[in-house]
Amino acid sequence: MSVAATRVDPVTAAVIAGALDSIAVEMGHKLARMAYSSIIRESEDFGCVLCDAQGRQLCESSQSTPLQSGPIPGYIAGINRRFAELGHEWKPGDVVVHNHAFYGASHQPDVGFVVPVFVDGALVGFSATTAHHLDLGALTPGSCGIVDATDAYAEGLQLNAIKVEEEGRRNEFIWQLLRDNCRAPHLVVGDMEAQVAASKIGARRFVELIERYGLETVRAASEDVMDYSERMLRKEIERLPDGTYEAEGRLDGFVDHPDPAYKDLLVRVAVTVDGSDLVVDLTGTAPQVDLPINMPLVGTVDIAVWVTVRSILLDAATHEPVPTNSGLFRPIRIVAPEGTIANPTFPAPTIARFCGGNIVADTVMRALAPVVPDRVSAGVGNLKVVAYSGLAEGRHWVYMDIQEGSYGGRQGKDGLDAVDTLYANTRNNPIEDIESHFPLRVTQYELLEDRAGGGRWRGGLGTVREIEFLADAGYSLEGDGSVWPPPGLFGGKDGTPGAVLVNRESPGEQELPSKFPYRKARAGDRLCLIAPCGGGYGEPLERDREAIRADVADGLVNPESARTIYGWEESR
Repeated sequence: MSVAATRVDPVTAAVIAGALDSIAVEMGHKLARMAYSSIIRESEDFGCVLCDAQGRQLCESSQSTPLQSGPIPGYIAGINRRFAELGHEWKPGDVVVHNHAFYGASHQPDVGFVVPVFVDGALVGFSATTAHHLDLGALTPGSCGIVDATDAYAEGLQLNAIKVEEEGRRNEFIWQLLRDNCRAPHLVVGDMEAQVAASKIGARRFVELIERYGLETVRAASEDVMDYSERMLRKEIERLPDGTYEAEGRLDGFVDHPDPAYKDLLVRVAVTVDGSDLVVDLTGTAPQVDLPINMPLVGTVDIAVWVTVRSILLDAATHEPVPTNSGLFRPIRIVAPEGTIANPTFPAPTIARFCGGNIVADTVMRALAPVVPDRVSAGVGNLKVVAYSGLAEGRHWVYMDIQEGSYGGRQGKDGLDAVDTLYANTRNNPIEDIESHFPLRVTQYELLEDRAGGGRWRGGLGTVREIEFLADAGYSLEGDGSVWPPPGLFGGKDGTPGAVLVNRESPGEQELPSKFPYRKARAGDRLCLIAPCGGGYGEPLERDREAIRADVADGLVNPESARTIYGWEESR
C-alpha cells in the first residue's frame, strides 16, 4: 500500500485529474461520432484511455464499457512485450494496432490503436482507443458467434503490435492488408481510422496539458490520484471481515457436444480478505477447451474481477466519486491456474469469451454476498450477441445485435430490467437504425412476463426480441444462460433460463442452443431470442403486498404465480 505523502497540493491534483478525464471523454465523443458501424456509434462498444509512460491507466472515457477501457493497460504491456521480442521501440509519430489475445488484448475483435506521447523527445505516456470490429476475416462473417473456431488462428486476423504509422509515415500496405481481409472494409477500416483520429486527439490534448502545468507536476498529480484511488478501495476492503468466501457458477458450454468436457463448465471462486488486500482465486475452474469460450486472464478475467469488486465496494450511489485508474488494481491479486478456461494457453480460441467473463463477475459477487449483503444482487441474466450478415448488390453487410440481460434482486430494490450487466455496459441499438440500414425487421421487442425469480425483491426482467430476415442472409450467435438459471440469493427463487427459437409458432419451429456457428437464413425466417431473467433476493413470502399487487396489475407476474410464489390473494 502506498504511504507516500502527496506530491502536489490537492487542488492542483484534482484539477489535473479532471482535465485528464475531460480528454478521455472528448476522445470518446469524437470516436462515436466518426465511427461507421452501429456497434460503436450506437452501442458504444469502445474504450478511450490515457496512460503514463509505464502504461498505467490515468483516466477513461465515461462512455466506455469497462470491458473495452479496462484492458488498455494490458494492451500496452503486451505491445511492449512484443516490441522487446522483436527489438522494436516507440518513436514519435508511431501508431500501433494490436488485438492479440495472448499479448494483453481482450479478444480478437476488440482492436486497440495506441499513440505514444512524446515531450521534448521523451516518452511520457500513451493515448489509446479500443473498439469491437464487425469482421476480421474469420471462417464465417461477423466477429461474434464464431463458436466453432478450434484455435486462435481460426478466429481471424491476429495483429500483434503492428505499426500502421511509423514516425509519421502511414504504412499503406498494412491498411491494404486490412481492407483485403475484411468482408466489410468500408465499415471496419472506417471505424479503425476513427480510432486513430481519436487516439491522436487524446495525445495532442495530453501534450497541451503537460505544456500548461509542466511534466513533473502532471506526473506528480497522476501519482497522487492513483494513490488516492488505491487508498479508497483499501479502506473499503479493510471494513470486510478477514476470511475466505466461496461461490460457484456454471456456463452452458456446448450443450449438443458429445464430450461432457465441453458443457456445464464450472467457474469456482474463492475470495480471501486479509486486511486491505484481497485475493480472488479461480482454482478449480474448468480446464480450457478447444472451442472459443476460453477467457484471457489479462483483458477479460482480470477486468471482470476488478469491475465487480470496485462496483460493490465503491458504489457511486453510496460512496464519494473515486477516479478510475490503475491505483484500483493494486489491492487485488488474481490467481487463475494456467490451462483453465480462466487462463488458457496459446493458441486456445477466445473470441466468445464474453459470457464466461460475465459468469466470473457474477460468481465473484455472490462469493462476497455473505459479507456485503446490502451491496450485491442475486444471479444475473446473461447477454446474447448475434452477427447478422449477407450480400446486397455485391457488397457485404454485417450487423452485430446485442440482447440485454437482467440483474437479480438486491436489498431494498427489484432487479434491473433489460440492461447490459456487470462488465458489459454497452447499449442496445434503436430499431429505427436497424431497419434503415439492413434487410432486417424487428417484429417483437418487449419485456418478458412472469419469468423473474421470486423474492422479497424479485429479479429483473429480460426481453424477448424477434428479428425477421427480409432477404437471404446468415447469422451466428454467442450467448449463455439457456441451461443454468440465474441463482436466487438469501432464500430468493432462481430466475429463468433464456432460449433461442427459429420460426417460432410455425410448423418449422426449431429450438437452438445458446451459442451456435454460422447458419444460413432465407427471406421470411425469424430468429427469436428470449433472455434469462434475474434471480430473486430474500424470502418471497416477505415481499411487500403492494409490490405484488402492482406487478400483477402491470402483467409482470400473473395471479397464479403470485399465489404460489408469494402467497398472495387477489382480495387482499
